[in-house]
Amino acid sequence: MVDQALINKLKGWQENPPSPEDVDEKFGEEFLTTLFTLFKQISEEDEDMKEEVEDADICMQFTMINEGQEFKFWISARGAIDFGIGEGPDVTVSMTSSAENMFQMLSGQADATAMYMSGDLTIEGNLQDAMAFGEISSIAAELIQDMME
Repeated sequence: MVDQALINKLKGWQENPPSPEDVDEKFGEEFLTTLFTLFKQISEEDEDMKEEVEDADICMQFTMINEGQEFKFWISARGAIDFGIGEGPDVTVSMTSSAENMFQMLSGQADATAMYMSGDLTIEGNLQDAMAFGEISSIAAELIQDMME
């Protein structure tokens, strides 16, 4: 079952986004743990997401840059959702952006394709994996948005 307390935490951040100076490593870890725990819970319950994750073999490496400091985290979809802080195992695609842009992208407030096209997001590796992960993220984001209403 999806944890309503995690939904409420995300809703609070969406209604009152942190300022760029508040997006530090501690906040980043809390935000990502909240978001990716929800991804994992949804992937275990929603049939569409379950199907996408079962067929995937992706590990996304993310690097957020804030005031010259890098914060790395990863999420994989290899039959199940897994995630962690630091370097990911067998990364297939990497994304790098500012902490503010990464927060907006991961919370569904900004489009990754538009960010990539504008140069606000750097992508290295298999672009098909990035698009497949985008599909998984879209399913999760839509379900999370519905839960926040």
